[in-house]
Amino acid sequence: MGTQHKQLFFDLEKVVKDLRRSREDTHKIRHLGRVRDLPSRKKVEEIVEGLFAILFPTHYGRPDLNDHDIDYFVGDILNVTLKKLTEQVRRSLFFVSHEETLEESHFDKKAFEISKEFAERLPNIRALIVSDLRAALAGDPAATSISEILLCYPGISATIHYRFAHAIHELGSPLLARFISDIAHSISGIDIHPGAQIDEGFFIDHGTGVVIGETSIIGKRVRLYQGVTLGAKRFPLDKEGKLIKGNDRHPIVEDDVVIYAGATILGRITIGARSTIGGNVWLTHSVPPGSNISQAHMVAEPIDLVKEKKHQVVNH
Repeated sequence: MGTQHKQLFFDLEKVVKDLRRSREDTHKIRHLGRVRDLPSRKKVEEIVEGLFAILFPTHYGRPDLNDHDIDYFVGDILNVTLKKLTEQVRRSLFFVSHEETLEESHFDKKAFEISKEFAERLPNIRALIVSDLRAALAGDPAATSISEILLCYPGISATIHYRFAHAIHELGSPLLARFISDIAHSISGIDIHPGAQIDEGFFIDHGTGVVIGETSIIGKRVRLYQGVTLGAKRFPLDKEGKLIKGNDRHPIVEDDVVIYAGATILGRITIGARSTIGGNVWLTHSVPPGSNISQAHMVAEPIDLVKEKKHQVVNH
């Protein structure tokens, strides 16, 4: 006869009990102390897919569409997508509210208003995206067509996600906007905070590793390459030692600026219009319009000249 082994059991009851104590008492993190439905990442992904199809029906919807049925297709997908969006916005709103007494009807009404306004913005969002596509076609010698850029460029994919997320962020649903930006980050390796302000004709070439912080402001026709960071230089604290949030701490990049691969630009500084920032430059001071900044320039430039330039640049 074979050796009989004593059956072993996990002490599940104790683990479950200890986890409840962690959730309810020792490590409680619930918003306003209540259990609520979170937005569903899967549903948000479905919403984004629907939005891509609404704005570019033959590229991301059905390639066999024609002029007779395209509007019906767009209207149908729009209706389904907006219903999904309203529900996910509703779920997200609780987590940005600081009032415990608000009724469910408040969130229902607010979610509908946000979704309605978002739908009305879609033509303008599409106009911005088309300007980004044209900038990519004009700025990349390897690009052969708008369709290639729309379907194959990770920088454009991330930018389209950003355009959706920024509108939703502006309309009052920052948590849902972060879901969308995180989906883009997972797909492309590009991290654009939905609070950043980016004007028309924006192009990220190659793209992997680009980071654009929350309070960044980017002007018209700006081009970035892989590995660029627009970040904060320091994080000030209040009198109680807590991090101050929402302050302007990221760069302002004016019109027609090009920033090459690996450049790191930190703090609330201004990169003047028509400037070029070379690869791997570390920049923490403003530069005037028309500047051409390289690693060699950064090493050779005297500190007192840097200080002199700083007061010449208009603060925004």
